[in-house]
Amino acid sequence: MKANTSIQNLNLGVIGNCGFSALVDERGSIVWCCLPRFDGDPVFNGLLDPSENASLWAFELEEFERSEHHYEPNTAILHTRLYDRQGQGIEITDFAPRFWSRGRTFRPLTLIRRVRVLGGTPRMRVVLRPKFDWGRHKPDVTRGSTHIRFVGTAQTLRVNTDAPIDYILSETFFVVDRPLNFIMGPDETLTGGIEETARSFEQDTAAYWRNWSRALAVPLEWQDAVIRAAITLKMSLFEDTGAIIAAMTTSIPEAANSGRNWDYRYCWLRDAFFVVRALNSISEVATMEEYLRWLTNVIVRSRGGHIQPLYGVGQEEQLPEAILEHLPGYRGMGPVRVGNQAAEHFQHDVYGNIVLGAAQAFHDHRLLRRAGRAEFASLEAVGEQAFRIYDTPDAGMWELRTRARIHTSSALMSWAACDRLAKVASTLGLKDRSNYWAERAHTIRERILREAWNEQRKAFAESFGGRDLDASALLMAEVNFIDPRDPRFVSTVDALETTLCDGPYMRRYEAADDFGKPETAFNVCTFWRIDALARIGRKPQAREIFEVMLKCRNPLGLLSEDMHAETGEMWGNFPQTYSMVGLINAAVRLSAPWDTVI
Repeated sequence: MKANTSIQNLNLGVIGNCGFSALVDERGSIVWCCLPRFDGDPVFNGLLDPSENASLWAFELEEFERSEHHYEPNTAILHTRLYDRQGQGIEITDFAPRFWSRGRTFRPLTLIRRVRVLGGTPRMRVVLRPKFDWGRHKPDVTRGSTHIRFVGTAQTLRVNTDAPIDYILSETFFVVDRPLNFIMGPDETLTGGIEETARSFEQDTAAYWRNWSRALAVPLEWQDAVIRAAITLKMSLFEDTGAIIAAMTTSIPEAANSGRNWDYRYCWLRDAFFVVRALNSISEVATMEEYLRWLTNVIVRSRGGHIQPLYGVGQEEQLPEAILEHLPGYRGMGPVRVGNQAAEHFQHDVYGNIVLGAAQAFHDHRLLRRAGRAEFASLEAVGEQAFRIYDTPDAGMWELRTRARIHTSSALMSWAACDRLAKVASTLGLKDRSNYWAERAHTIRERILREAWNEQRKAFAESFGGRDLDASALLMAEVNFIDPRDPRFVSTVDALETTLCDGPYMRRYEAADDFGKPETAFNVCTFWRIDALARIGRKPQAREIFEVMLKCRNPLGLLSEDMHAETGEMWGNFPQTYSMVGLINAAVRLSAPWDTVI
């Protein structure tokens, strides 16, 4: 099979149900799907293996000419249309079932693909090649009258279908003269008919997502972009535990042949906080409630001590990093990494991210279970740790592997932990504790203002006593550390634009890291810039940059982690929650109010 340029451009769609996900390219091929959960074995790995040995699931149209794909509006259901040279075509509908059933959310480890004829007598073949153990194990295949089983040592997949089994196994082209249905999941017998099950699951899943989207408090402008970003963030929730992953992939490099290839299929407390914050801003608070279940376990088990910056979705602490030599990597640009060494880091902003992620639960009267004094006591232990270490060196939020400093961003988040604890204590009527945490917040704030400011650069530097600039200083306004009209913050924004921006795009920092100087812009930094510009009164400039970022999305409205300023090509893991968060935040910040039209 020929290499697919849609993969090279990350022109991919994501389907999922808060239990697992899959990536689908513009020709309707599933090129990435990890089971039984986000950080599991990629049973389809074509994203990282452009060779003939790739495991994927494709519907190949004979004499293929062109394709198009789109989401069903306000849902996570993806439609791909393939056309041949005669104008004949098929439509592929992909989704993972998710809907309410018997008083609970039904989200089986099931992937459904439906094919219908658009016109004529097109011929297609089914290329169904799952593999196990990261592509090293080709499964044993057994068949029944309406199913195929792919048997591995750790799991077995069953595909129930009303398509001709012989044609599927032999990968033979055949005329598509009727609707076809494919249901892939665990090795279990269906309780209903294949077509009936696929149809009813599609209808119920569409209804679920439409109702979910209808409840969002979206801004007036850019509604479709916000809804698509929100659905993507929701699909990044591992609902079984409440963890939120940073991205659905591993080892898509931050830039071509850079070696900056990381595994993002885990829960970073920093990234999860920003996801919760963005969804809360459009009144989707259920994700926060789910996440707090997971976060509470992390807090309690830490017993007031060190907390890792990330964990597995099942709270796994050990995420040893390994390189898989047998996989070529994205576009042949290895290495392919599994696990993430950052789990071993000391990143002191994590404590602030914990408190910030939980704070709304103490103030929001809509929640099914509001946080109270017991939860506050647990968070106080996190706050004590934040105060203990706020002025000690760490790896920082960018996870530097060979350099430690007292990072401004880490101290900033420690301040946020103390500041929010003071506000929570006030809400709970605990005046003494409120004063206690307010005093600690004041202490940290004074240190940051004094030691992070670089008079020569007229900006807040990336570390105490440092001179290098870092985009994370823009978060000072977002977490309400400083008045955005403060001359020091305005001057910092100006300095960052001069130093880190390539046109509308912003890089993370100016100093070289373990791999040299970053080559691409980091999308969330660009969104932080947009937010900062709006706050300091430069909304026209902020809107102009935001419109550029909207055009940077792929045709389905999704963003990866990084952007090449010159080529406009997306790089980095995909879809990146940080980037989708930035999109929502910018739209909410910049949109005209609803009362301008109603």
